[in-house]
Amino acid sequence: MIYPLIPLFLTSVLGAGALALGIIEGIAESTASVLKVVSGLWTDRVKKRKPFILAGYGMAGLVRPLMAFATGWPMVLGIRFVDRVGKGVRTAPRDALIADVTPPESRGAAFGVHRSMDHFGAVVGPLVAAALLWAGLSMRSVFLLAAVPAVIVIVVIQRVIKEPVQVSTITESGASVFSRGRELGSNYWTLMAAVVVFTLGNSADAFLLLRLSDSGVSLVMIAILWSVFSMVKMASNLFGGRLSDRIGPKPMLLAGWILYAGIYLAMALVSSQVVFIALFLAYGLYFGLTEPVERAWVAALAPQDLRGSAFGYYNGAVGIGALPASVVFGGIWAITGPSAAFMFGAAMALIAAIILTRVATP
Repeated sequence: MIYPLIPLFLTSVLGAGALALGIIEGIAESTASVLKVVSGLWTDRVKKRKPFILAGYGMAGLVRPLMAFATGWPMVLGIRFVDRVGKGVRTAPRDALIADVTPPESRGAAFGVHRSMDHFGAVVGPLVAAALLWAGLSMRSVFLLAAVPAVIVIVVIQRVIKEPVQVSTITESGASVFSRGRELGSNYWTLMAAVVVFTLGNSADAFLLLRLSDSGVSLVMIAILWSVFSMVKMASNLFGGRLSDRIGPKPMLLAGWILYAGIYLAMALVSSQVVFIALFLAYGLYFGLTEPVERAWVAALAPQDLRGSAFGYYNGAVGIGALPASVVFGGIWAITGPSAAFMFGAAMALIAAIILTRVATP
């Protein structure tokens, strides 16, 4: 509901620039990803998923409305930091729970459904925000109203979600939980290396919104486009997840990263507002080729006892690249302009695709 408003809130209300946006998003996402490692390891140790999920969503939901009271970009940084702490706490246990309750032959579809539902919320939220802005409410008022869906989410998690009892198949044998990564194998870690390289060029999507804004797209139209973009992501995740169960994760992920490179390269070279909008919407297809596929691949490479850890390390790998990705992207944008920044993202995606060819399909 509020994410697509943040770049415009920073630039038009608080007077911040692209570099500040990069610092905020980089620190926020890196914080989340590092904590995903910790929560993933811990959820395997205590063999519980739901408490982490409830705490994570609760923390994020309670802090987001405080954006309404921000008077400078450092305050936005603090709020986004706590918001992403919540995401870090919940993500690996949530992904592990989905894998726990899903048969291996349909995990791609299961993660596709999960990501589609996430994007469905991203469709409805910005449309509600656009309607509220059109009705005359300020961005600060919209931030305050974000507390309503947050409360609903907390109630649903508490009353509806159940988790299966985990049966241990791997003995602790005195080994530290943090040393369990060695048990995941070289194939898993080659995949993680490819993910790190790709993430180094995968800056926050907020820069795409800033690109649209710079081309003259209005605030209300950006909120609407974000909803349409999320609809594309929702549909592509449903299709991509099911397709990956049929043809395997490797060709899907390669296609997704190559598509990403092509779209970022085009973003660097074109100047038409109409083309920017078309590329932004086409970018939604990339998510369907990658989001459910990466998660299903991680689940396939890890036994149940290591599944939380595997998802934690996976999200940690994303975090290694998240901070420099957004900071470097924002810095390149501020110094030389957006074209060079988007070219950098395209180049990193192609390098990652080359590394990915070395990963064996399970």
